[in-house]
Amino acid sequence: SSSSSSTPRTWRYRVFTSFHGSDVRKSFLSHFRKQFNNNGITMFDDQRILRGETISPALTQAIRESRISIVVLSKNYPSSSWCLDELLEIIKCKDDMGQIVMTVFYGVDPSDVRKQAGDFGIAFSETCARKTDEERRKWSQALNYVGNIAGEHLLNWDNEAKMIEKIARDVSDKLNVTLTPSRDFNGMVGLEAHLREMESLLSLDYDGVKIVGITGPAGIGKTTIARALHSLLSNRFQLSCFVDNLRESYHSGFDEYGLKLRLQEQFLSKILNQTGMRICHLGAIEERLCDLKVLIILDDVNDVKQLEALANENKWFGPGSRIIVTTENKDLMRQHGINNTYHVKFPSGEEALEILCRYAFRQSSPRLGFKNLAKNVTWLCGNLPLGLRVVGSSLHGKNEDEWEYMLSRLETIIDRDIEEVLKVGYESLHENEKSLFLHIAVFFNNKDGDLVKAMLADDKNLDIQHGLNILENKSLISIDGEIRMHNLLQQVGIQANQREDPCKRRILVDAQDICHALENETGNGAVSGISFDTKGINEVTISKRALRRMSNLRFLRVYKSRGDGNNIMDIPEEMEFPPLLRLLHWDAYPSKSLPLRFRAENLVELDMQNSQLEYLWQGTQPLKNLKKMNLSCSAHLKELPDLSLATNLERLDLGFCRALVELPSSIGNLQKLDYLNTGYCESLQVIPTHINLASLKVIYLTGCPKLKSFPVFSTTIKSISLQRTGVEEVAASIMHCSQLLYLYITECRNLKSFAHLPTSLKLLDLSWTDIEMIPDCIKDLQRLESLCLFRCTKLKSLPELPVSLTLLTAEDCELLESVTEPFNTPNAQLNFSNSFKLGEEAQRVIIQQSFLDGSACFHGNSMPSEFNHRARGNSLNILLTSSASSTFKACVVISPNYRQHARDCRIVEVCCRIIDNRGWYIHIKSVYLRHPEKSTGLRTKHMCIFHGIVPEVGSDAVFEFYISSKKALDDYKITECGVQILTNETERR
Repeated sequence: SSSSSSTPRTWRYRVFTSFHGSDVRKSFLSHFRKQFNNNGITMFDDQRILRGETISPALTQAIRESRISIVVLSKNYPSSSWCLDELLEIIKCKDDMGQIVMTVFYGVDPSDVRKQAGDFGIAFSETCARKTDEERRKWSQALNYVGNIAGEHLLNWDNEAKMIEKIARDVSDKLNVTLTPSRDFNGMVGLEAHLREMESLLSLDYDGVKIVGITGPAGIGKTTIARALHSLLSNRFQLSCFVDNLRESYHSGFDEYGLKLRLQEQFLSKILNQTGMRICHLGAIEERLCDLKVLIILDDVNDVKQLEALANENKWFGPGSRIIVTTENKDLMRQHGINNTYHVKFPSGEEALEILCRYAFRQSSPRLGFKNLAKNVTWLCGNLPLGLRVVGSSLHGKNEDEWEYMLSRLETIIDRDIEEVLKVGYESLHENEKSLFLHIAVFFNNKDGDLVKAMLADDKNLDIQHGLNILENKSLISIDGEIRMHNLLQQVGIQANQREDPCKRRILVDAQDICHALENETGNGAVSGISFDTKGINEVTISKRALRRMSNLRFLRVYKSRGDGNNIMDIPEEMEFPPLLRLLHWDAYPSKSLPLRFRAENLVELDMQNSQLEYLWQGTQPLKNLKKMNLSCSAHLKELPDLSLATNLERLDLGFCRALVELPSSIGNLQKLDYLNTGYCESLQVIPTHINLASLKVIYLTGCPKLKSFPVFSTTIKSISLQRTGVEEVAASIMHCSQLLYLYITECRNLKSFAHLPTSLKLLDLSWTDIEMIPDCIKDLQRLESLCLFRCTKLKSLPELPVSLTLLTAEDCELLESVTEPFNTPNAQLNFSNSFKLGEEAQRVIIQQSFLDGSACFHGNSMPSEFNHRARGNSLNILLTSSASSTFKACVVISPNYRQHARDCRIVEVCCRIIDNRGWYIHIKSVYLRHPEKSTGLRTKHMCIFHGIVPEVGSDAVFEFYISSKKALDDYKITECGVQILTNETERR
């Protein structure tokens, strides 16, 4: 199998050469070996191996341990079974291990090699005369394959020596770029993928000068990638130099000219290997290097002046030179005009776990009993390679209790070695940018960017957009709609905040400090934010004026990161909140309402989940800044306040407010409301009618059994969820929802029928309803892709369905008997499993439709007559005639294993492959039977029908069917299969 990129393969030889000795050994091969030796390329030497009829184990081993195989195809090459067996092994190594195969056509035409024609073919036939048909078939196949590989052709060269030089250069190029990194870089999981990306950017065949950047956050592995590139590529250049610690080398003490001069002196001393060089002007680099091909790595650049000093212009360096720059600051690339940059992404979850394990266990996977611990540590390290290496090394040899202790530390304390690297970026910021960094770290990580800007809009000292750009360019955050900061960088910010003078500290995060401030009113006007994790706090009594004394408090967050035990929080009835508050996030708020004097005019977000609130406040509050309100799981909430002035509210989440009976009519003023969730408000009965929420896109009403109807109060809505409601009909006004894509009416037992649906629908879910018929107008929904009718136990027939359908789930429809002709859903996966009343006529209609990418599954064990090629088991042999077209229709009978329950098997993948007369496996088709949630799987034998295309496989073919899904292998087996080859006549019928 292919070697993993994370476990680099060691190649004993660079090149293995397959050749016929008498044709090339004394002429071509001797020059070939000499040129490769001059280029420092090690080749396997077979001169000590005695050749016979069969390839020796030593030669097989040599092929397997070579990075590149070069096949020299000459006139007598096929006269040797030894050569032909070498070729088989070479192709096997290419397929199994990614070995590179190159060709040289030495006096033979590639066409003769492919077809085994001419003198080459005669020699091949003579060799095969003494061999079996199977050996001949394999050798012929191999020659055809290698003859199609573009290679050097001697007849195209006037000078054989020049051709050999060209081959040596090509081999050197492939080795330098594609060679697996040395063992020095074994700890860098996924390094080969990074090098492939860099190979593309570097364009090593281009003769001009290129500057390429590597960007990414601290600790991501930029320097490791650069060092690996230097190690692999330096021998291709006349001079090479790795300039590290540039950040440290560029400091004050000189004027700008003096700093640049000093940098150039250090650089030239290093690349020219001349200690203590002195220069008198800034043109020295161009003077010394303009005619030399050089590789230069400039590592950890943090100031554009460093680039101006060392690589200001391409003309400073000779043709073919490459300069690689690593930096955390993406804006430096733009400032210096470097357009070719590779941004290093975080490793995947699997790769991150492997990095940790390599350092913690000295192997690629967790030791027995440590899997969950290792996954949790990986998650807390945020997949940052630096963190994974440092923490993994510190856990090497530790027992499970010590791992648990490390887990608890990682939640709040950052390792000193990690902090030393990560804090450099933070410390390079100006004060306003540091303030923005801290607020994101504590309050706004993974929050919507527009919401964060609104939160901070009142800070007159802060240019928010400019600050965000700086943080993003320095790789301290990423912005993709949401603002994201790595959790280790969060810890850096929190630690930096804790180092501030307590009297001047802007943000309070230490729970004991916060308790002291709340109980003793010791807070002051310097505090702008409180993030209070009540984990481990048994009881706290908040003083009436404690928060009011913090006159500039704008962000208040009270939460519990771990749910162990209950907190007793005593809040005075007349507690005063500061007037500038923009974020009020208080989980499990203990009072029945907010204080009487509470003012919400500056609030941007109100988040009070799991509260004891019965109401928020009386009367009307000025809520023009409010964008987000979340009162979900407030089980005692009986009413909402007047929201008529919350004209900028975008999200309203009331899920699981079980005591809430109605929504106020004032929600009609929420013209910017985008999302409304009243899911599982079990007492909800009334939603205002005759209103139009112009911006509403998603409404979630699931689990409101007392809701008998719902008004359509937005024509721009995209998704409506009405699962488990008391809705009795679909309002006719839904036709005006011209942007509606998703309509979920699952488990609405009162719904018997509907007549109106907008043509924009892509998904309609009517599962578990008592619907008796689907209206004929459904055929007009030409964008409908998914129709789910799971356990519609009163549904008896299906009308004509739209051609656009790709998924129909009519599973467990007990009374479903018929479908309407024409049944034309060629691309749909049709699931009629366990719908046992589906009659033979309905099955015939379904089978006879033209399948393209679609399939059908329904109960039955009697193979339909049109499948004239049939067999017990999962395979059958078919003799393909010249009248056959290139298509077929297949039917397989799937039987459940009655000793198993298939509840966990949601997707069953049925595959078809063809084995041609050469023994090759050709995958033709995969079809999927998708069971919905709560399905019991197939309860009896079922038939699966699908269509496929027959490749050119000759006259004799074996069709083989099998179940690929791992979970389904124990649950189901294929007991019978049938195929109908579609001739032109059957296709016309």
